[in-house]
Amino acid sequence: MRAFRTLSALRVACGAFVGLSALALGLGSAAPGGAQSLANPQSDFVDLPPQAWLSVVERTSHGYRIGKPEAEGQLIEFISYTCSHCADFAKQSDGTLDVAAIGPGYLSVEVRPVIRNYLDLVVTMLVQCGDPAGFKDRHRTFLYTQDEWLDKAIKAPQSQKAIWSRGTAEGRINAAKALGFEQTLVAKGVTMPQINTCLRDERAAQEILANDKDDRAKFEITSTPTFAFNGEKLDEVHDWPALSATLQARFRPDPQESVTGG
Repeated sequence: MRAFRTLSALRVACGAFVGLSALALGLGSAAPGGAQSLANPQSDFVDLPPQAWLSVVERTSHGYRIGKPEAEGQLIEFISYTCSHCADFAKQSDGTLDVAAIGPGYLSVEVRPVIRNYLDLVVTMLVQCGDPAGFKDRHRTFLYTQDEWLDKAIKAPQSQKAIWSRGTAEGRINAAKALGFEQTLVAKGVTMPQINTCLRDERAAQEILANDKDDRAKFEITSTPTFAFNGEKLDEVHDWPALSATLQARFRPDPQESVTGG
């Protein structure tokens, strides 16, 4: 059984496992107005392309893929649910990626969890609990509300944290109840029997931990969020400004094609 890290100091160092300084975040100086694009994250949502692929979600061997499975661009997000940088990334990027890239079928996004502590495992198991079609909503809800439940977790009594850190089914259920996770999922249409079954599934827990170990080794993950594009890790890309610039460059039309009309 994995020995989990404590929740202390997550507020100041959650973006890295070893010695990574705080990441600079923000959308930069993109000018407002104009059609929505990866090159202009703050632009207006006008003249939208078809959004046929936005509701397509399927389970993969290591996570969940959102969007067209055969999309030209295949992005993998390695995220920790207790990482504030991951929550910031989700809030900043989701709208633009949905409308400009995933919906039209240019890009698919696979979400793979990184398990840094016991709460990461609890939330991951709950996000993966229920209909795959609801994964995206559950995933984003936990990231968007991270400030609320993580603050509650940090302030919990040490005796209760000790129960959670055991990594047992009882500890996971205790955490889900104490932090309001059960109510969150019930509001998303997941029943209490489903929630209890998911949290008691030790085989699923071990599979998540094994996949995490595999991803860390294969992609040399040392901080979150980390990204891979078409199977290759994106070095020095750990936030939305860096990722949006990278995707913009990857999807920029070939100048020669523009000249020839090809």
